[in-house]
Amino acid sequence: MLALSPFGAEAPLRRVLAIGCHADDIEIGCGGTLLGLTRGSPDVAITWVVLGAEGDRETEARASAEGFLASAAASEVVVLGFKDAYMPYRGEAVKDAFEALKRFEPDLVFTHTRADLHQDHRLACELTWNTFRDHLVLEYEIPKVDGDLGTPNVFVPLDEDHAKEKVDRLIDAFATQRDKHWFDADVFLGLMRLRGMECRAPSGYAEAFLGRKLPVRLA
Repeated sequence: MLALSPFGAEAPLRRVLAIGCHADDIEIGCGGTLLGLTRGSPDVAITWVVLGAEGDRETEARASAEGFLASAAASEVVVLGFKDAYMPYRGEAVKDAFEALKRFEPDLVFTHTRADLHQDHRLACELTWNTFRDHLVLEYEIPKVDGDLGTPNVFVPLDEDHAKEKVDRLIDAFATQRDKHWFDADVFLGLMRLRGMECRAPSGYAEAFLGRKLPVRLA
């Protein structure tokens, strides 16, 4: 399988923006990729934005993000207080929050996927594309009861250690979610194993994304 990278010597990856609606979304969707990126590319700066977390959930979100970003050259964690499941009904305020994210000028943006059946997730994807029209955007997947996993076309093979560390960090960080039937180590590891099988990852594990626009320089 041919591996391509949109970043090279002429346009190195320096700034990454990760957007999640809820406290654990970024970790679930692209946590393994961020672990590998920050440890393999010591110059990369990460901005981690959680749109909706308050109280215990905000405390969990900040602590988890700090753990995932411990190896980043620079990092900033932004946690906003939009109410879970109500973001589309606060559309103007959420749009203003996205406009404020332009200041980060990212090279790469991770966000929710457009086909996600959670209303907050769909809005986040829509506003990501509205805000970052000239950027590389990768849409991550969140397994849940809706059964809305799609057909990704971008795969990031993970070291086995990073895949398992991602799951361990998730389970440890989010005590408020441990009674949820979907918040399960086997679910998270199983999805990475499935995506790893699909892209023939050497470790057997990968995270997968939807890349709607992927410019490729062939020469």
